[in-house]
Amino acid sequence: MLCYSKHYSFKNRKLKTDSKKRRFLYFYNMARKTKDPGLGYNSKENAQSVIKDDGSSNVNHINRKRNVNDLYSFFVDISWVHFFLLIILTYTLLNVFFGLIYVAIGIEEITKPKETFFADFLNGFFFSAQTLTTVGYGGIVPKGIASNLVAAFEAMIGLLSFSFITGLLYGRFSKPKASLKFSKNLIIRDFKENKALMFRLMNSRKTVMIEPEIKVTLSVTENDGKGSFKRNFYELKLERDRIMYLPTIWTIVHLIDEESPLFKYSKAEIKNLDARLFLLVNYHEESFSQKVYQIHNYDFDDLLLDVKYVSSSSFDDEGYTVLDHAKLSEVENM
Repeated sequence: MLCYSKHYSFKNRKLKTDSKKRRFLYFYNMARKTKDPGLGYNSKENAQSVIKDDGSSNVNHINRKRNVNDLYSFFVDISWVHFFLLIILTYTLLNVFFGLIYVAIGIEEITKPKETFFADFLNGFFFSAQTLTTVGYGGIVPKGIASNLVAAFEAMIGLLSFSFITGLLYGRFSKPKASLKFSKNLIIRDFKENKALMFRLMNSRKTVMIEPEIKVTLSVTENDGKGSFKRNFYELKLERDRIMYLPTIWTIVHLIDEESPLFKYSKAEIKNLDARLFLLVNYHEESFSQKVYQIHNYDFDDLLLDVKYVSSSSFDDEGYTVLDHAKLSEVENM
């Protein structure tokens, strides 16, 4: 009996030791720092994020070599307003340039001279527009060798320019883009006998997102005690990091338990951290029949405490699900 008791006590102590070891290893694996995801370890107080809220880069490049290939990326990535403004501005400047050339070589080579320089310039400008677009109304025609050479060269530039613009339009329309909307704020609230960090994302199209998957990296800027600031990175464990499909809203939950790098902080301390969340979401987009990616970031200044998200979906009288996009970021007191 004594032997059995000693054996049982030894076995029990061994099980407790193994259990503590497993918990330690699990905590170490989940809360340990991860490698720099490309943002850099060095930082400074109140440093700006390298990723903007819309997912675009917030890095100022200097001494960067540029080439012609960068033009395509530039015109495809800029906004539609800037795109059409640049086209109108370039079109106007080209016509002004060639209009002045026609005046310089002699406006009489394309039409009868007027009494003022401005009137002659307008004739040259409008003839340039007709030549550049290959419309050719016939009211003004080149008569001399010089004007014919300039008109021929301008017509070639017009054909190349409109071919280039057509390719850019196709590239802009055919470029696959994600259609996710993110809640404006993060929240921290009590959840499952602990607390949890949450945010929401929404499908802004009517198509169903297939197999959406998300990765969340926490970046915390800390003072090393020597006057310098350093970023530490953690890959957060989520309650669910992938689902089968997303027709409506997905609430992303990070449980702040002993395996979380935020566990050692209170809610108020987390709110005051110089920290950011960097998100990467990918899913199969039916509209483009391929996988698309979207990035986003949250500053902990956007953190709300002890609130919960308002339900943004309901049912109509016929039983159909109704999704209210205006309620994506709406919260209420618990």
